[in-house]
Amino acid sequence: MAHIIVFGNEKGGSGKSTTCMHVATALARMGHRVGGLDLDLRQQSFGRYLENRRAQTTRAGLALPSPELRQLPEADRGTLAPNENPFDQRLSAAISEMEPRYDFIVIDCPGSHTRLSQVAHSLADTLVTPMNDSFVDFDLLAHIDPETGKVRGPSIYAEMVWNARQLRAQAGLKPIDWIVLRNRLGAQQMHNKKKVGEALSDLSRRIGFRVAPGFSERVIFRELFPRGLTLLDLRDLGVDQLNISNVAARQEVRDLMKALNLPGVSGDL
Repeated sequence: MAHIIVFGNEKGGSGKSTTCMHVATALARMGHRVGGLDLDLRQQSFGRYLENRRAQTTRAGLALPSPELRQLPEADRGTLAPNENPFDQRLSAAISEMEPRYDFIVIDCPGSHTRLSQVAHSLADTLVTPMNDSFVDFDLLAHIDPETGKVRGPSIYAEMVWNARQLRAQAGLKPIDWIVLRNRLGAQQMHNKKKVGEALSDLSRRIGFRVAPGFSERVIFRELFPRGLTLLDLRDLGVDQLNISNVAARQEVRDLMKALNLPGVSGDL
């Protein structure tokens, strides 16, 4: 059965689709069969990224390893059970069709609360939550006491993950491995970084997730999207001399893949 990796965060602008694309492409480059679903039916950032990749490989005449984007089938309303949500049927049908074909299914959720996102979280073997390294994004996970800086309790997104975990437990499925990424780290504001890090460490023990370093704020990530490329593809395009920033960014991708600790994934990129 395919291992399902869900990228979720109900707040936009966290670099979620960029992270999703780099992980999915890294797995494909390592020889794994990777299928992708974009559940943001409006913006389709992950889907657009993969479309740009297909166009780039055609223009350049390259056969770059790539995830395969799949579309949600339309719901057969004639077969819906009473009170069954059509989105549940669409996602269930897509996963059932993909599981025998792929080693990994990578799902990018929208930056908002939707029924599709809620169901996808309950399907996750691995849940990756990128967040900007600030208390604005931290508030999605937990409420902070403004005087003491202590965590007062989980917030709306953490509660949704808790509900997804309960559903999996009731179904006899293995627990979700939840990883929170500190994304878009800047070079400055060291005091703020320390406070966010301390709060995340405290919260991780209380509600059960792992903290991993994500991607720093770099221009290269925005430049790669229109061409559908990742940092791991640059050598294939004849870019032999990477600048220091690009080398550091590529190492961040490698470090992330190691931190995810995905089953059956070994070797270097």
